[in-house]
Amino acid sequence: MLLTIILLIVSLGILYFGADFLVKGSSSLALRAGIPSLIVGLTIVSLGTSSPELVVSLKASLSGQPEIAAGNVIGSNIFNIGVILGICALIAPLTITRSLIRQDMPFLLFGVILLPFFFMEGEISRIESGIFCLGALTYTLLLIRNARKAKKKEKEQPVETSQNAKPARSWILDVFFVILGLVMLIGGSNLLVDNAVKIARVLGMSEAIIGLTIVAAGTGTPELATSIVATIKGNKDIAIGNVVGSNIYNILLVLGVSSMIKPISTTGISTVDTYILLGFSILLLPLMRTGYELKRWEGGLMLSLYVIYILYLVGVI
Repeated sequence: MLLTIILLIVSLGILYFGADFLVKGSSSLALRAGIPSLIVGLTIVSLGTSSPELVVSLKASLSGQPEIAAGNVIGSNIFNIGVILGICALIAPLTITRSLIRQDMPFLLFGVILLPFFFMEGEISRIESGIFCLGALTYTLLLIRNARKAKKKEKEQPVETSQNAKPARSWILDVFFVILGLVMLIGGSNLLVDNAVKIARVLGMSEAIIGLTIVAAGTGTPELATSIVATIKGNKDIAIGNVVGSNIYNILLVLGVSSMIKPISTTGISTVDTYILLGFSILLLPLMRTGYELKRWEGGLMLSLYVIYILYLVGVI
């Protein structure tokens, strides 16, 4: 049991650094290719921090563990809103841009509203996964179009992001970081899923609960680190944008691709969890619109609600 816990912790570290290498390498390659830095910040960073969820869900789905695949996505999104935004808002109130509410939130709500209906059927079919994938593609194209428009208006004005660094000295180094990151993500996901299942069996917990808690929090570490660092450095729009963007990609891309390859059975996941995710997502709207800022007390509220949710999952309440 001790070795299993140690391997689980090691897997979280591998996932964190793997995602970091992937984001750095991809960002540098994009900048080297002349892609506007704004597009890099809005797309590659969000996709990069969502990569652990994608790899873990794919691995779990192909290994016949659909509860972990689905629970990972739902749990990660709840974790992102309740814990990451909660902690970041407690550190410093987060400024909300109008474009985030008008452009990004509709895609987030689109995914979380469809989710309970898809789960009622007991399986996310390839047709339903196609709807998710189409939504992810539409969202990405919209981001690119709007980013190009903003780039034309701002011309050469730099966009501050946690990943907006100069390209590395050599493109070979960029490719190396991308490959290393992918290898670490695959290896880390194997360790994480395998040891999480072992812990579930020892503790008598269902794989669904493990996916909603341990695996979800583990694959959420890239978003957690990115958003906290961005908040501390004063890049508050990046902190919340990273979470919202990652949540969108988690549902539309991660669940979409995973269930497209192999339809995911959702019988082990309660529809209550999908409604809780829907509730957390909808709650963001009024909180965001109160002065276009997530205040400290609002961050404390979201964090408290997440604690209550975890206590509900483990049967305390």
